[in-house]
Amino acid sequence: MSEHLTALKTGLRERFGDAVRDCVLAYDEISLTLLPADLLTVAKALRDEADFRFEQLIDLAGVDYLAYGVDEWSTEEATGQGFSRGVEQASYARFSFEDAPATAKSAGPRFAVAYQLLSVSRNQRLRLKVFCENNDWPMVDSVIGVWASANWFEREAFDLFGIVFDGHPDLRRILTDYGFMGHPFRKDFPLVGNVEMRYDPEQGRVIYQPVTIEPRVLVPKVIRDDHRYIEQVAEEKPPGA
Repeated sequence: MSEHLTALKTGLRERFGDAVRDCVLAYDEISLTLLPADLLTVAKALRDEADFRFEQLIDLAGVDYLAYGVDEWSTEEATGQGFSRGVEQASYARFSFEDAPATAKSAGPRFAVAYQLLSVSRNQRLRLKVFCENNDWPMVDSVIGVWASANWFEREAFDLFGIVFDGHPDLRRILTDYGFMGHPFRKDFPLVGNVEMRYDPEQGRVIYQPVTIEPRVLVPKVIRDDHRYIEQVAEEKPPGA
């Protein structure tokens, strides 16, 4: 399998040349990164050309690289970082792209779109990735004209991440309510949300109002490898184990 993937990686670089921003083979998977301007051209070639034949789009997902690589929780020792993000009123788990932690590994564009492709005829898979050039208005071309299955996937990424797919014929929310404010999967979206809705018996209808829920953060279990647990495990082991 590795020889086959190596050959596919070489073929992708040779065929698409300067359109390839990056091509990585890791964990028996190939990730091909493109510039947004080359997305549709490369996508059609990947679908139609005999060396690739990626007939199916299995999945499409938005990715938010804000604070990428920053650990929220530590399970080996006590930490206040993640807890404070959830309960301090100044933040309520809100980040801005300009104020992202200095330890974040991503210094490039904030949003990306990942496409999981499958070639049934050639029994091979490929991950295609495109970064949005504008962090304030993330946008890439819609690939519905290449893979029809992208329809609801693109609507989902728009709903949850706010990524706009140019050329989509019906780009509207698919999971949240039509009157929902914001995009839940953005890392700067507050844990408690922006608005809440309830039924008002006096008005006889559902109304929207500013959120009144107090933040509640679940602190994970801290794993400590000390003598207390080591001795307990030793006592629980059956003889000869």
